[in-house]
Amino acid sequence: MKVINTLKAPKAIGPYSQAILTDDNFLYLSGQLGLNSETMQLEEGIELQTKIALDNINEILTEADFIKNNVIKVLIFLKDINNFAKVNEIYENFFKDHKPARSAIEVSNLPKNGLIEIEVIAKK
Repeated sequence: MKVINTLKAPKAIGPYSQAILTDDNFLYLSGQLGLNSETMQLEEGIELQTKIALDNINEILTEADFIKNNVIKVLIFLKDINNFAKVNEIYENFFKDHKPARSAIEVSNLPKNGLIEIEVIAKK
């Protein structure tokens, strides 16, 4: 196993890694909030938090020498399920023609009072 960390995505806000690469080339990314990697502050609004969370995921994938098309599973945690349609628009643009398996659930709260958290599993 190999720990994956990049300065181009927010550092972990707890005792965990940004991602773990297994010996059989599975990459497990920790959940990403819409945190600005420089300020470690949440951006304003669901649209911006979603875009930044996905950008952070892309930076971690890149650090591990993976691409978006390697993503096989996405789990989205939403503070308000009513934001589902807005998130879908941004998500669809991010993945374009690639359609990984996905779940989206509403949760009562997220770290730093975020509006969205996204985690992914990728495989080469």
